[in-house]
Amino acid sequence: MATSANYLVLGAAGGIGTELCQQLVSAGHRVMMCGRNGEKLQNLAQQLGQPSLTVEASDWEAVGQAVETAIEQFGRLDGAVNLVGSLLLKPSHLTSRADWDATVSQNLTSAFGLLRAVAPQLQKNEQGGSIVLMSSAAAQIGLPNHEAIAAAKGGIIGMARAAAATYAASGVRVNAVAPGLTQTPMTERVWKNDKAAATSRSMHPLGRLGEPADIASAIAWLLAPEQTWVTGQVLGVDGGLGGLKTMRN
Repeated sequence: MATSANYLVLGAAGGIGTELCQQLVSAGHRVMMCGRNGEKLQNLAQQLGQPSLTVEASDWEAVGQAVETAIEQFGRLDGAVNLVGSLLLKPSHLTSRADWDATVSQNLTSAFGLLRAVAPQLQKNEQGGSIVLMSSAAAQIGLPNHEAIAAAKGGIIGMARAAAATYAASGVRVNAVAPGLTQTPMTERVWKNDKAAATSRSMHPLGRLGEPADIASAIAWLLAPEQTWVTGQVLGVDGGLGGLKTMRN
């Protein structure tokens, strides 16, 4: 039986975050659920019997305080996940400075803020811990109209690998997950459009779009203490989008 662990999830009330928290709690773990939608967080907290905090993910001080609160409540943290993000589908010449700043803030800045707050705390643990960040298949292949989001998600890949090297001696593992198009509330304007959804399915060699459970189970695997020899990796959970070319696509 796996040992119970304590985790912090930033972006817990989103589609993937909700599924991840459900999986972790079902496995006997404790989760500090964080995000900026207080109402959704409270509902999830009541459902799962776990604590929650309303946090603006791009505010490094607020994220740092959330980490401290989680440690005060649980006694220690064994890992953390950043699921905060956005989806901007515009070519670069139509991307405003405000679009760019928001994309970088919500994706890259939030990931860096969690990393800098959690890594020193996990270094204090005898067995280190695990940090999982959210990248995208769009950061690994060229997709039209993805310049800003691909840049932010590509930055997360570079950051995860560098941090994995920085903290490896302390047993702190840092990995990233790179999904394909996943059916969450954030992306529903794409997958609820029949034409766009059909086009996207045809781009994924396995012929379907991702479900939140697909991504959450991969994150839970990377968090698990059993994966103590996995660090600095980018795990594509993308139906083959990032690495395969088939007749379908």
